[in-house]
Amino acid sequence: MEYLVICPLCFLAGFVDSIAGGGGFISLPAFLFAGLPVHAAIATNKLQATMGTAVATLRYALAGYLARGSASIGVFCGLLGSSLGARLALATNDFAFRIIMLAILPIAAIYVLRTKDLGKNAEKPLPPSQALSLIATIALVIGIYDGFYGPGTGTLLMLLLTVWARQNLQQATGTTKAINLATNVAALAIFLWKGTALIPLGLTAGFFSICGNWLGAHFFTQKGSRIARPIILTVLVLFAIKLVTDILHSLSG
Repeated sequence: MEYLVICPLCFLAGFVDSIAGGGGFISLPAFLFAGLPVHAAIATNKLQATMGTAVATLRYALAGYLARGSASIGVFCGLLGSSLGARLALATNDFAFRIIMLAILPIAAIYVLRTKDLGKNAEKPLPPSQALSLIATIALVIGIYDGFYGPGTGTLLMLLLTVWARQNLQQATGTTKAINLATNVAALAIFLWKGTALIPLGLTAGFFSICGNWLGAHFFTQKGSRIARPIILTVLVLFAIKLVTDILHSLSG
C-alpha cells in the first residue's frame, strides 16, 4: 500500500520539480500520508528527490542548458550555504523566518503574473564577472535557506537567477538543478549516515521520480516558459499554504 500511494505521487513530483522546483510539496506529504514516521519520511523523500534531480540535471546538461562557470560557482556556494543553514536551524527559532518568507511570496507571484517571458532580462546580460558574483550570492543565500528550512528552493532559485542574474530561462533551469542536486546530496549523505532512510522504498520511489523528471525536462525543452509560468505560480501558492499552516501550528503550540 505504501508503494501504491507514494510512487505515482513521486512521478508527479518529479515532473513538477524538473520544470519549476517545488516537487517536495507533493512527494513529502505522500510519504507522511503513507504512514512513515516523520524522520524516515524526510530522509526517504530526500533519497528519491536526489535521484530525480540528478537525472533532470543530466537531461539539461545534454540539452546544453548547463553553463559550467555559473553551475560550478553555484554548486560550491550552495553547498557552503546549506551547511551554514543547517547549523543555524539547530540554534534558531524559525518562526520569524517563515513570516518573512510569507511576506516575500506575494511579491514573487506578482512578478511572475506580470512577466510573460521569465527570461526577458537575459536580453540585457550582465558583465560576466558581475553575473558570476550575483549567482554566487544567490546560491549562498538560497543554500542557507535550503539548509535552514527548505521548501520551494528550486522555485526561488529559478526566479532569482532570471530576475537578478539575468540568465535566460534555460540557463537558469540548468543552474538551479545543479545547485539543488548539490544541496540534496549533502543532506542525503547525512541521512544515510544516520540510517533514517528506508532504502528499498526510496530507490523504488526514486525510479518513478526519475521518470517524472525526465519527462518534465523534455516538456520544458519543448515548451519553455509557457509551461514554467503556471507551474511556478502553483508552487508559490502551495508554498504560501504550507507557510501559513506552519505558522498557525507554531502559534497553537
